[in-house]
Amino acid sequence: MPCVRRRRHMRKLTWGVAAATMMLAEPAYALDIGRTVEVDAKPAAVWAAIGDFCGIGAWHPAVAKCEEAEADGKTRRTLTLGDGAMIVEELVAWDDDAMSYTYTAVEGPLPVDNYESTITVTEAGEGSQISWTGSFDAKGATDAEAEEVMLGIYDAGLKGITEKAGM
Repeated sequence: MPCVRRRRHMRKLTWGVAAATMMLAEPAYALDIGRTVEVDAKPAAVWAAIGDFCGIGAWHPAVAKCEEAEADGKTRRTLTLGDGAMIVEELVAWDDDAMSYTYTAVEGPLPVDNYESTITVTEAGEGSQISWTGSFDAKGATDAEAEEVMLGIYDAGLKGITEKAGM
């Protein structure tokens, strides 16, 4: 009888180790976030206010300065924040007709890795809708902490857009 119990125990232990190993081997999934705001202005007017890749310096309250440059044939912007920290972002896609652009973060102090984001302006009734979405992996922070930081950036930016554009 002791032999049978030992085998059952070993079988349970083996299954437990196998299940734990499979859970650890699962790929990490990116976090997806987004914010949307509606404004009382035509899409073309909103796009004119935010559509310049380095124009973020004019509407995002955290950005003290934006410098645009080419690196390896790609457009990059270096954002200097109010505290002196710098974030480098690279333009991935630009669609003036669709009033949308997508960029990635190349380096900076944010608690994210593999960050890609898109800002889009669409028509919404008599006004416009601005959507800011992103996908990333948390880095040096929990998922919840990374989401909170990035959503705070989106919220401040969207508020800045509506205030700067007089919308």
